[in-house]
Order: sequence, then C-alpha cells, then structure tokens
Amino acid sequence: MILTVLVLVPTAVLFGRVWQQNSDQRAQTDLEREGVQYITALAPLVSALAESQSSALQGVTAPPDSLATAISRVSALDASLGDDLKTKERWADLQDKITKLPKTTGGQLAILQAHIEATDLTLALYSAVRRNSELARDPDSDVSNLQQAVAVDMPTTVVLVSRMADYAQALQTATGATQATLGIQFGQEVLAVQDSVNSLTESLQAAVDNTKSSTLSGGLVTTLDSFRRGVESMTRGANPGGTPNVATMSTAQTALQTALNALAGVTLKEMDKLLANRADSLSYRRIEALLAGAVAILLVLGALVLPVIARRRESEPESTGFTGPGESTRDIAANRPAPPYGGQYDLTPAYGDNDPTRRERSGAIR
Repeated sequence: MILTVLVLVPTAVLFGRVWQQNSDQRAQTDLEREGVQYITALAPLVSALAESQSSALQGVTAPPDSLATAISRVSALDASLGDDLKTKERWADLQDKITKLPKTTGGQLAILQAHIEATDLTLALYSAVRRNSELARDPDSDVSNLQQAVAVDMPTTVVLVSRMADYAQALQTATGATQATLGIQFGQEVLAVQDSVNSLTESLQAAVDNTKSSTLSGGLVTTLDSFRRGVESMTRGANPGGTPNVATMSTAQTALQTALNALAGVTLKEMDKLLANRADSLSYRRIEALLAGAVAILLVLGALVLPVIARRRESEPESTGFTGPGESTRDIAANRPAPPYGGQYDLTPAYGDNDPTRRERSGAIR
C-alpha cells in the first residue's frame, strides 16, 4: 500500500511540470496575440505619418484625416493592452510629438526633421511591442519570420520610401550646399530602401518555406507581386546616379503604399491564425493532462480499495448448515438429519436389529 501511495509522488511532480509548462506557453501565446493586435493598429499610423510628412513638405499645415483616425485607434488599444505590453509611456511621448508636428516652423528641412523624429519614435514603439510581447522570441520559424517582416521590415520600408520621395521633392527647389547635402541624403535613402526591401523579401520567403499554414503562401503571392512592382517603379523614378523623376516616384509611392498595407494585412492575419491554432493545441493538451491525471488517481485508488474489499470477504465465516424450527441440524451434503451423537460410524445397526432368523426363533418358542 505504501508503494502504491508513493507512486502518486512522481506522478504529481510530472503533472505539475506539464501543467506549468502548458500554462507558461498559453500565457506567452496570449501575450503574442496582444502584440499582433497592437502592431495591426500601428500599421495605419506609420502610413498616416508618411502621408502627413509629404503633405507638410508641400505646404499643407493641417494633418490628414487618416492620422487622427490612426491615433484614436492606437490610443484605444494602448488603454487596454498598454500595461501588458509596457507601451504606455512610449505611446504618450509619441502622441505628444505627433500633435506638435503641425506647429513646426523653420522651412522644409525643419519640417522633415520633425517628421523623421516622429517616425523614428514609431519604429521604436514597434520594437518595444515585439520585445515585450515576446514575438521576437517566438520558437516557430514561420511566426518568427513573419513578425520580423511585419514589425521591422515593412514599417521601415514605409518610412524609408517616404523619406526617399520627400528628399527627391526637396531637391527640386534646393540650391547650393543645401542641394548637395540633400543629394547625398537622397542617395543614402535609395540604398536603405533597397536593403529594407531585400530583408522584407527574405523574411517572407523564409516564413513560406517553413510554415505550417496551408494558406500563407497563396495569401502572400498576389500582394508580394504588387509590392515588388511598386518597388521597381519607385527605383526607376529615383534614377540613382541621375536626376530623380518626382512625378514617377509620387505615382509609384502611392501604389507601393497600397501594396504594403495589403501585405501587412495578410501577414498579420496569418500570424494571428498561427497563434490561435497554437492556443487551441495547448488547450487540447491541457485537457489531455487533466484526463491522464484523473486516470492515475483512479488507478491508485483502485489499487488501495480492492485489496481491502478482498480481505473483508476472506475474513467472513462460512455457514456449514442451518437449524429449522422443530428439527435437528441437517447434513447439508446429504440433505438428511445429522446423527444425534457420534459420527458417521454410528449409523451401523445394533446387534439383532436385522437378524433374518429372529422371526423364526420367535415362532419356535411359541
């Protein structure tokens, strides 16, 4: 019995470890899904900031409507998820920076620099969400590559493409040393865009090559092709080594921005789907662990109770006969009265009881 009870000790330890591991994985998966929600809200924000930057450099002081909508959405999400993702302070600083953009003065370079600071803070917020939601540490290759693409490569590409186009626009009116400085910066942005596009393509390709999803490859094909065409058009308009074609770049930028938004939507949807499937799998494993623990307990209880029942049955006295009213004890085996005294050997008749000559002798005497 003691050994049977001791079996529960390693079983309980193993069950506790499995349960704790499952709980940790569930908590991490839930936190990662919150990160995906936050990044989903940040994608329109970075696009709206790019639009705001371009319109401000063209002399439009009022921010676009898309910026106010994006800010409202991120604010609502930060209010519910900010504590878990530790983003409240960062978002407060970024929001304050964004609200001050329309008040920036000092010419195009000052306006451009103010927007660059805002977009840099936005990229830093992306990094904080990746880190605090543990998306950057995801163990699955497909999710890891997708989060790299959607939280690093895509927003960086949006920002760099916007800066490249705006530097090209500023070059049209700049003169002297300012033009030379802007020309150098423009060339650096062109190279940075190319590097960012290559990194994005590699991340998406790696995700497709190692994914468990049956829909990821098909979902990315169309949007990725549109994105590549937009990059090619943007590069032609930039005309590295020559004079950029602002009109061509402006058209390509619009198409590229649309393609990036669609690509981000597909990628985020696939990430959430993969994480949701993982959460379902962990819930199923938890049920399995509970059932296994219940079976182990029942087996141990059975091993303890059954011997006790068997011993009780063995200790009960067996009945060898019964006594009815008005009769002697009966021999159960023969179904006849037991002899009043002696044993089975007392059944021998007394001398003379069965003497065949007894009757004849009686007659002779008479």
